[in-house]
Amino acid sequence: MIKQVFTALAACLTLTACIAQPAPEPAAVYFTSEITPESLLGIFNALGVKPEGNVAVKISTGESAQSNHLRPELIGALVKDVKGTIVECNTAYGGNRSNTENHRKAIEERGYGEIAAVDIMDAEGEMKLPMQDTKWFAENIVGSHLANYDFMINLAHFKGHAMGGFGGVIKNQSIGIATPEGKTLIHTAGAYSEPRYVFQQPHGQDAFLESMAGAAQSVHNYFKGKKGIVYINVMNRLSVDCDCDGHPHAPEMKDIGVLASLDPVALDQACLDLVYNHKPTAGDNNASLVERIDSRHGTHTVDYAEQIGLGTKSYRLIDINEGAKILND
Repeated sequence: MIKQVFTALAACLTLTACIAQPAPEPAAVYFTSEITPESLLGIFNALGVKPEGNVAVKISTGESAQSNHLRPELIGALVKDVKGTIVECNTAYGGNRSNTENHRKAIEERGYGEIAAVDIMDAEGEMKLPMQDTKWFAENIVGSHLANYDFMINLAHFKGHAMGGFGGVIKNQSIGIATPEGKTLIHTAGAYSEPRYVFQQPHGQDAFLESMAGAAQSVHNYFKGKKGIVYINVMNRLSVDCDCDGHPHAPEMKDIGVLASLDPVALDQACLDLVYNHKPTAGDNNASLVERIDSRHGTHTVDYAEQIGLGTKSYRLIDINEGAKILND
């Protein structure tokens, strides 16, 4: 009887604590409809964060010249201003970036070497980051050169994705920073690390999406323990296909703008909302991108990322070109 009383009391206290806990403050997400080198630098400055130490700028270098990756002429001003090094990791699926030699060649062909030094972080091996969320695996396998950096700018191209539904900063920070073995671990939700199994999903689609969120959290925690990390999504060339596709489907939506935040969950959620709430007009249709995201249950990535504490889906969208006007009151 005494045990039952204590159990009931503990449950009551837990419920009271949950009820009393305040809702998280909405995260600030900055927005500009301009997609230029100047606007990219401006939205970074709006975050009010000064990079310190060695600065990594994580992008996707794209699978081919036809891919929709962020071009050097767009990102060059920002990368130079922060004295950043562009960082990447090799792919797990073959193609022209699956080994360091070919990846370096692709990087030079795309013109990234003309704006900054480019570091393939797994060129000399791996390091393991502890997962805060250990539902699917305990360690995230990333390139060993990650240890050389103190601050990171996660500079992502927001678009669709054949497996994840969409790709933004969470994908860029999970699959994008993992080695081929780490990418396989994420794709298979801990079942395999050999790249030949990369497209298998023995635990199902949601497990893959949850693994991306957990891996992104491990990188976020790593840089929060150093000099910091910031997040930028560029919403241009809004194809249903990822930059890892060398022959992507032509975009059916027009460009939207650039968004930035200190919270990766709020940022990806804001971009999703802009896609879902878009009003189609002639030559500017969101239907195919929405279908791609829905068909892969893509929004589960941000739902789960919030659940494990990576960030919040609640945000204030602030237009930096309209006197810091809040757009989603």
